[in-house]
Amino acid sequence: MTHDQNRTSGRRLLGRRTILTTMGAVPALGVAALVVGANQASAAPAAINPAARRQTIRGFGAMTHAAWIGDLTTAQRDTAFGTGEGKLGFSILRIPVGEKEADWSRDLATAKRAVALGAIVFASPWNPPASMTETFTRGNQTNARRLKAGSYAAYAKHLNDFTVYMRNNGVELYAISMQNEPDYAQEWTWWTTAEITRFLRDHAGSISTRVIAPESFQYTKSLSDPILNDAAALANVDILGAHLYGTQYSNFAYPLFKQKGAGKELWMTEVYYPNSNTNSGNAWPEALDVGEHIHRAMVDAEFQAYVWWYLRRSYGPMLENGQISKRGALMTHFARFVRPGYVRIDATANPASGVLVSAYRNDNTVVIVAINKNTSAVSQQFALANSSTSGSVANWLTDATRNVAPQAALAMSGGSLTVSLPARSAMTFVVPLGTTPATTPSTGANETYKLVNVATGLVLGVQNMSKADGGLAVVWNDASTADHKWVRVTDGTAFRFRNAHSNKVLGVQNMSKADSARVLQWDDNGTADHRWTLVSNSDGSYRIRNVNSGRVLAVPAGSSARGTQVVQYSDNGSVNHNWRLVKVS
Repeated sequence: MTHDQNRTSGRRLLGRRTILTTMGAVPALGVAALVVGANQASAAPAAINPAARRQTIRGFGAMTHAAWIGDLTTAQRDTAFGTGEGKLGFSILRIPVGEKEADWSRDLATAKRAVALGAIVFASPWNPPASMTETFTRGNQTNARRLKAGSYAAYAKHLNDFTVYMRNNGVELYAISMQNEPDYAQEWTWWTTAEITRFLRDHAGSISTRVIAPESFQYTKSLSDPILNDAAALANVDILGAHLYGTQYSNFAYPLFKQKGAGKELWMTEVYYPNSNTNSGNAWPEALDVGEHIHRAMVDAEFQAYVWWYLRRSYGPMLENGQISKRGALMTHFARFVRPGYVRIDATANPASGVLVSAYRNDNTVVIVAINKNTSAVSQQFALANSSTSGSVANWLTDATRNVAPQAALAMSGGSLTVSLPARSAMTFVVPLGTTPATTPSTGANETYKLVNVATGLVLGVQNMSKADGGLAVVWNDASTADHKWVRVTDGTAFRFRNAHSNKVLGVQNMSKADSARVLQWDDNGTADHRWTLVSNSDGSYRIRNVNSGRVLAVPAGSSARGTQVVQYSDNGSVNHNWRLVKVS
């Protein structure tokens, strides 16, 4: 029995799961989604409004589980998390939390490489350590497993110990889950809604990274409603995670989360779709269903992350030989171009039967992903609201014979672009908007700000409140101390940030132009590394770019650890590079 057919040895009970997933494969568009025609059809214009922001995207990715199917090779890691041509462009890696500390190193090499390539890493446990669990009878299951009532604090420590282990070995977890599929746990640990809420409320606050819950098997709202309705439990949850096995498109929306989930993130943390049939990764045009599934996860559910099950599998985005599959190509149309920190913007989601459109923005770039499931080409106009943008538009195509193939540049004129979408295809368009007029915060000389990192919520300060040259810039919880305040001094077309406590300015060690060079404070001697420009993001935050190096202020790997030293890094679209300037009255 294969790893994919038996959860004890590896994962899924395919008989049940394939049926559920196939049920979810019925699109809301119905049979009309496949339109047969000899001639190219014309669709209604797809209106795109760059000013109408929706959710911030954290990324797209998949899971590796070395204990079950072996680790990725060096080349496969680069294919998975690289962003150049021929790469998947994944920006999220999911790894398991082993029951035993001796198992924790198995996925470390892949995690470290993913981080080095700009991805974030999160982890999910299947079981607590055996000493913390007990068996009980649940329906017809006589050996069901649950956490002992007296082991909640010990289990929180176990999750935190794993977090610290990864941190000490070069991987700052973006988040950790409390349990994988607590509602579908014949072969791992069951949790009731009351147990989940109790753990979150009373113990999750001791975990030193973001917490994900509940990772329901079918995005079952009755499992997460109690969390949203318990203020104390909700306070200790950072990300509401869900799986979409068999979930109908009609159940993708979550009104209660919109009502009560302010400040929390909404992630889809596991799925394969529409099935896990052997060698189905290259099935065509079935792979277009994956594109539609991602589209609806972004548009209908407004998830901020989309994470596949096994990264490398015959039915996954990467085949066993390391080649990108057709399913992987459809994921790449999103993952490589819609980078962490991009914001989904309003777009006509279904301008014609069988045509799906979503759009995303970062600073002065709009990314459009269009999927044509019809058996004939469709002439599709994209119209940017309140825009006179003209210029060259790069674009990529996947169809029966091509995978994310770069095409000849197209021309946009007056904010309008008309394209022939080939039959049964996916296309991504990257539209440069030009310079955004407002690239700096409110005017006013020598105003004082706190610099708040978007990825971590921590503020920029000086290590140990030093007043000395070379005092390191670090992130910390906002204690409103003087070293957390920076006076923005206008310097021609740039700025200097002068620390309110030390009166020294922000610079780069030894005027380095290298990635990961440390940022520190120094006497204001007028060197170029003391000058910074502000580049606006669509969510109101900024990238703070050093004039000398061209690199931006960054928190390494998005570390949420207090005292993390801030560095400069190449601007790769990571949310770790984004800062909010909060004016101090």
